[in-house]
Amino acid sequence: MKKFILYGFPLRDNGFSAALLLLRVGIAIMIMTHGWAKIQGFNAFSQAFPDPIGLGSELSLILAIGAEFFAAIFVIAGLLTRLSLIPMAFTMIIAAFVTHAADPFQVREMALLYLLVFVTLFLLGPGKYSLDYMLFSKNK
Repeated sequence: MKKFILYGFPLRDNGFSAALLLLRVGIAIMIMTHGWAKIQGFNAFSQAFPDPIGLGSELSLILAIGAEFFAAIFVIAGLLTRLSLIPMAFTMIIAAFVTHAADPFQVREMALLYLLVFVTLFLLGPGKYSLDYMLFSKNK
């Protein structure tokens, strides 16, 4: 028990996949709340939403909703997970390094935290508890 407290047990295949599932679902639900708020306030947001890369406020808002809400649904399901993480990460890159570039770190911190998790999930993949594994894995 003492070793567990100090070092933890190394996660084996199923434990690692369970940890990925927890991270994947947890972070996707959190980012979905941002997307859902944008959907609910679409008319108000579309007039004043930032246009950081010159696409127009309304199109920028639609793309942010697509990344924060709809791509997050795919991440939760573990379906096309890595492809879905790309627009999510891109949105956080734009938020942290373009939209809030002149702001203090504390303003950019949340976007950077999301970005860190999205990149980590992209590198690790969705794990065994995902539709990607069920549909596309040769090791089922």
